Amino acid sequence: MLETDALRLLVVVAETGSFTKAASRLSYTQSAVSRRVAALEQQAGGPLFERLPRGVRLNPAGRALHRHALEVLDRLSRAERELAVLHTGLGGLLHVGAFATANISLVPTALRALRDVRPDVEVVAVEGWTDTLMERLADGALDLAVVSDYPSGLPSADGVTTTVLCEDELFVALPRWHRLAGAEAVDLCELRDEAWLHSAYGDRPTMLADACARAGFTPRKIIRIAEWTAKFGYAAAGLGVALVPSLAARAVPEELVLRRLTDSAVRRTVHVALPVAPLPAALKLRDLLAAPGSGP
Repeated sequence: MLETDALRLLVVVAETGSFTKAASRLSYTQSAVSRRVAALEQQAGGPLFERLPRGVRLNPAGRALHRHALEVLDRLSRAERELAVLHTGLGGLLHVGAFATANISLVPTALRALRDVRPDVEVVAVEGWTDTLMERLADGALDLAVVSDYPSGLPSADGVTTTVLCEDELFVALPRWHRLAGAEAVDLCELRDEAWLHSAYGDRPTMLADACARAGFTPRKIIRIAEWTAKFGYAAAGLGVALVPSLAARAVPEELVLRRLTDSAVRRTVHVALPVAPLPAALKLRDLLAAPGSGP
């Protein structure tokens, strides 16, 4: 294994053409340089320099190793600079995860603000379910995640800390011509005969199942649709109604109205999750997510 110090010595000796001058530049003794060069040549399998009456110069093997040494040392230098920038929070990669509706407005707004104050930070965005995001944080694949405590509470993960970001109230999305579109608040019982647009129902806890159970009924029909754009399209066509988080309000088309529910428990809590030793850029993004105007 060729050590970086030995490669640096090779480069300096090649530049100066002299063991004596290389020793002076590196604050070594001439004998120390001679010993280190001899050890490097032994590792390389043969001589690297031609010994001349006045100094030394690279031989073909030395020129080959010198070319690789320059590349290795340059990459290490760039790595050191990148790590220094990363740990000061002024640049580098930042891996950010969030659930779908947080990516409609909350996260993009904060990322735009981060770009303004930390233009050299490059964000890699990932979308996923909360349990998956927490696992990726624990594995070190993410530097920050926006997660939710619904439906089964906020999952724990080793080496991950969480702080409350905001409360996310759920509304019901209705076509503008719906009989309840003009109501100030809607009781779910008034929607017992509607078809509901939902990604899943019955196979795991859902906000809709809990809310309808508290209201004393089971939806007569569930249309399983995962994507929010499709839910909005079906609702606008009058094919069903849907619960919509306040975080998604900006994406609701004009053909729909959002109405509050009389059941104030239909809400979830949004959290920011970080590793125990977060990057400075992740802490800055956390602060921007919590800034006034970033929440629902």
